[in-house]
Amino acid sequence: MENSYPKNNKISIWLFIGISMVFIQIIIGGITRLTDSGLSITEWSVIKGTLPPLNEAEWLIAFEKYKNFATKQYESLHSDMSLSEFKYIYFWEYFHRLWARLMGFVFIFPFFYFLFKKQLSTSLRNQLLKVVLLASIVATFGWIMVASGLNDDNRTWVSAYKLLGHLILASLLFGYLNYIFYSYISKNTISFNKNHLIKPIGILIVIQIAFGALMAGMKAGLIFPYPTIIFKLDIFQEIIKNSPAVKFDDFINYEPNPTIKLIIQVIHRITAYLLGSLIILFSIANIKNTKVKLLLFITMIQISIGIITVSLCQGEIPIFWGVLHQAIAFILLSTWINIYQSSINKIN
Repeated sequence: MENSYPKNNKISIWLFIGISMVFIQIIIGGITRLTDSGLSITEWSVIKGTLPPLNEAEWLIAFEKYKNFATKQYESLHSDMSLSEFKYIYFWEYFHRLWARLMGFVFIFPFFYFLFKKQLSTSLRNQLLKVVLLASIVATFGWIMVASGLNDDNRTWVSAYKLLGHLILASLLFGYLNYIFYSYISKNTISFNKNHLIKPIGILIVIQIAFGALMAGMKAGLIFPYPTIIFKLDIFQEIIKNSPAVKFDDFINYEPNPTIKLIIQVIHRITAYLLGSLIILFSIANIKNTKVKLLLFITMIQISIGIITVSLCQGEIPIFWGVLHQAIAFILLSTWINIYQSSINKIN
């Protein structure tokens, strides 16, 4: 029978390790983005790219490729960059790709082991095969994203929209693994008050992550680095007044027009207020539930970190706070999935 498979602690630990590795990869990706490291490796070589440059001559070749292919970024931001500084940004992109390869090994070998030992139910096996497919799509789209910033005179960085696609796919991978994990270890279904709010909360969390990607991709926090628009309404109006009229093409080539970035930031903030309000309502209705209390606590932390991050965007995005803000967003997503899964409890 489908549900006759006994729960295996080794599988639980393996799934948790997989979730943790994806989470770390998302953090590394955030650092890679905020340090302008994403365009430092100009080729996508799955096998050959496992090793970094091993001598001075190879480093100089890699540096020249960066100058030639990431031309606008190099000329606009790093024209005086030294080889040692290039090695720093190269490290983060290399680490990001190396960690992805490591995740593949950590996932594939135990998967075949458990499959060989007949310890995976049919539904769990099929779910894990979907994880493999989704991970492959995430990796492929990662290169598509990087390629969007190479040999493009309109872009100092990768396309914010392709960054959005890459992060949303990574979110789906992270979320689906969480769902599989919680389904595997769950025991009982929990009945929540105001159950109809659970799905809208999840949708808003994903929307927030999406607009967070656009915030990072467009460096939108630099346009209006104030925690509350109301208290800086005069500056807000000044930005609109001095910006050129918005045309459809400006949403594609967004770098020259600050109004586009301001629009993204305003939507990101409004969505945060709406999400926070729904979670507060849901928490009041389920005030005795530990999982819901955790959801509310993480939400309040996330809103606070978001305010700090925007406030510190004076000339440059604060890497620590920006990455922390992204990391907590995924902890929030994981916490919500735990609640959602508990409400339906489909056991594998």
